[in-house]
Amino acid sequence: MRLSTKSRYGVRALFDMAYNSGTCPVKIMDISRRQGISPRYLEQIFQSLKKAGILKSRRGSLGGYYLARMPEQITIKEILEAAEGDTLLVDCLNKRNGQKSPCKFDTKCVTQTVWHDATETLDEYFSETTLKSLCEKAKSMGIPKDYDHRFSYDI
Repeated sequence: MRLSTKSRYGVRALFDMAYNSGTCPVKIMDISRRQGISPRYLEQIFQSLKKAGILKSRRGSLGGYYLARMPEQITIKEILEAAEGDTLLVDCLNKRNGQKSPCKFDTKCVTQTVWHDATETLDEYFSETTLKSLCEKAKSMGIPKDYDHRFSYDI
């Protein structure tokens, strides 16, 4: 299985948001700087994530993109599906709306059972892994946070 850059960068960007800003709005330029992803490409990715209800945006000087839900409520599977459309390993498993598989060996192919079982295992893992669990893993790895200085105040 090879995920596209759109899904890999989507997971990285949303992790970055959850880890560094929580539910506060984040500027694309900040995510771009920290993750080394083109701001234009992030804009494209974020459109899919907004459409899927994972992200929201706010205009203005204190605006930006923010998570539509808490990090523990957003799974990696949701992010991948928003970016990829599905998480199937192979096209022969793609049975949409009760239609028959596009594979002429459907139900007569032993390898199809391997791809089906592997897809189910990955789906279960991606469904259990949330942005919060990624943040906890990053913290245990000692990855430093880059707090948004727009919300820091000195007295």
